[in-house]
Amino acid sequence: MKNIKAVIFDLDGTLLNTLEDLTDAVNVTMARFSYPPRTIAEVRSFVGNGVNRLIELCLPGGSSDPNFAAAVEEYRAYYAAHSLVKTAPYPGISEMLDALSAASLPCAVVSNKPQETTEKLCRELFPSVRFAVGENEAAGLRRKPAPDMAYRAADLLGVDPDECVFVGDSEVDLATAQNAGIDAVAVLWGFRDRRLLEEKGAKIFVSTPGELTRLLLCEKL
Repeated sequence: MKNIKAVIFDLDGTLLNTLEDLTDAVNVTMARFSYPPRTIAEVRSFVGNGVNRLIELCLPGGSSDPNFAAAVEEYRAYYAAHSLVKTAPYPGISEMLDALSAASLPCAVVSNKPQETTEKLCRELFPSVRFAVGENEAAGLRRKPAPDMAYRAADLLGVDPDECVFVGDSEVDLATAQNAGIDAVAVLWGFRDRRLLEEKGAKIFVSTPGELTRLLLCEKL
């Protein structure tokens, strides 16, 4: 990696273990329309590409299901009100972010969650994170893996994209970094396994937040 001036983090599976709240929101939605529940393993494999894609994969009829639009709205409403029931930072994440802040290495978060939910989670759990960029295609910011959100985060941080590193846990994050011309670090505690990440082109891996802290701060020096 090149010398870096800022860090862009994915949220779900990277900073936060959101899987139980996501699964609960999916299954409240499935029950609302009398569909069978989804397992936590299924939801784990489905997340990463935004709400519409998640619900498309969960519904028996996919995006052609007659209840698709209503199910998306049901999910959005329920999850917005229940996004912090079981969700928590992975062990060591808060300490890592504090260390980066103390070293004056600014951070931002980008997520395919809606902007309001992304801001809420970061505000409540990560006060040292300066900026949160969520899904907001109505404002012209395409969701990951398009580079728009990464570019927006770099702009908010006051650096060029190639002065950032993108930290994530999924193939979507790797593609986002590649599309934005940003170096990527893949974490191994999230929603995808190493084999898939290697198949998708990951070169740099970390197994713990402490390892990530050492990598980022050494790169900064």
